[in-house]
Amino acid sequence: MLDKIKSLGSDTAVYGVSTIVGRFLNFLLVPFYTNVLSTSQYGVVATVYSYIAFMNIIYMYGMESAYFKYASTKEIGDDKQIFTTPFLSVLTTSLIFSSLLFFNNIRLAPTLEIPLKFADTIKYSALMLMLDSLAVIPFASLRLQRKVKTFASIKLINILVNVFANVILLLKFHAGVEGIFISGVIASSVTLVLLIPTIFQRFGFHFHKKLYIELLKFGLPYIPAGLGAMMVQVIDRPILLAMTNESTVGIYQANYRLGIFMMLIVSMYDYAWRPFFLTHANDPDAKQLYSRILTYFTLFSSIVVVLVSLYVDDIVKIHVFHRFIINPAYWSGLGIVPVILLGYLFNGLYVNFMAGIYIEKKTSHLPYITGIGAAINVAVNLLLIPKFGMFGAAWATFFAYAGMALTIYFVSHRFYPVKYEFGRLLKIGIALAVVVIAHAFRHELLGSVHEQLFKASALAGFFVLLLLFKFPTKEELRGLKSRLAFKGK
Repeated sequence: MLDKIKSLGSDTAVYGVSTIVGRFLNFLLVPFYTNVLSTSQYGVVATVYSYIAFMNIIYMYGMESAYFKYASTKEIGDDKQIFTTPFLSVLTTSLIFSSLLFFNNIRLAPTLEIPLKFADTIKYSALMLMLDSLAVIPFASLRLQRKVKTFASIKLINILVNVFANVILLLKFHAGVEGIFISGVIASSVTLVLLIPTIFQRFGFHFHKKLYIELLKFGLPYIPAGLGAMMVQVIDRPILLAMTNESTVGIYQANYRLGIFMMLIVSMYDYAWRPFFLTHANDPDAKQLYSRILTYFTLFSSIVVVLVSLYVDDIVKIHVFHRFIINPAYWSGLGIVPVILLGYLFNGLYVNFMAGIYIEKKTSHLPYITGIGAAINVAVNLLLIPKFGMFGAAWATFFAYAGMALTIYFVSHRFYPVKYEFGRLLKIGIALAVVVIAHAFRHELLGSVHEQLFKASALAGFFVLLLLFKFPTKEELRGLKSRLAFKGK
């Protein structure tokens, strides 16, 4: 079991290097935007990208997930047919969808509450959506073949091109909001070019009709499911915009993006997790393996939440080229960061529990699971935003992810029961809750104690609590001691 966990950890680490470096470079765009764009302009960018996120679901209609399932089991068709069939399907539909968006941008702008002067962002978004959709199946193929380094390299190049294009277009050519979307088109084009060898290697000229029907059966439930999941991620922006103003959305977006630290963990883990659990689904110790993996994932994620929550205010005040990482005009939203981090932790639990749904082909249950999350998100947004503003939107995200994680656990357990280590998970949860609550009330608790001393004590307290709760097993303690002894030699 340990070797399998190491294998998952190794793949996650490689995905993680590219993801962390790439997202860090992308993260640098946040302070760049906050110092180049007004809060209202950044609000427009956030709104358009929220619509792009929704359209990504429509463009893919579950073909990536369906490809993963049938490429791993090879129930119908050969390798080339399994690749070609979903790829041609996505190629055809993305051309149709993007043409409709591209030639109707002026009509769509008022409906989407996008100022007419920014209507061209819809054209650029249509091109990005088409190019990104064509890259999804080739990327999935690389993941399934465990060509992790190739996958990671192309993803990293995409981010580098995007960052450099943004800097050139916004600083040198003063392209403003449109420059951000033109940069996206350039980066997506370069990515697709780099994937051409993979496409040629896997592509055939036979469209397998029977396979296509099965792909649609497996994948189509991901449209409502994906839309529900995406609503949880982005619906708060349009609601917040309707109930407040563009400046509030801009501040919220900038601080929401600081949740990138937890988002990174979930993203890079998900890249490795899906092909991993499909590959090991038939192993005799699969369920025990998945249980232990959830415990370790939760522990690691909780450490990230603690670290970022304690030190995010120090991070944003770091000076780079005589400027703060985040402009002081956006600091009023820093309080939402711990809430967003906790929300993404529950999103990670949701990703873990999804294994049973995939393995048993029960994707038809996903729409109502994500629908519950979306309903919670909308309801809590409408309830809390009038009183708490952006902080209400942040709590809506948290409750939505928590609701989704709880629901998918019960559904997955019904078809694929796994005995998770709930006792150990509870110990992590209690330690995490103590630190996060103490941090929230730090000003009342500090008194004459220096804040940095308080933060260091809170961080240490998290690990002390785990030891007091006897979280590590004897086996884990022995393994840790032997590793430390080995390193000390």
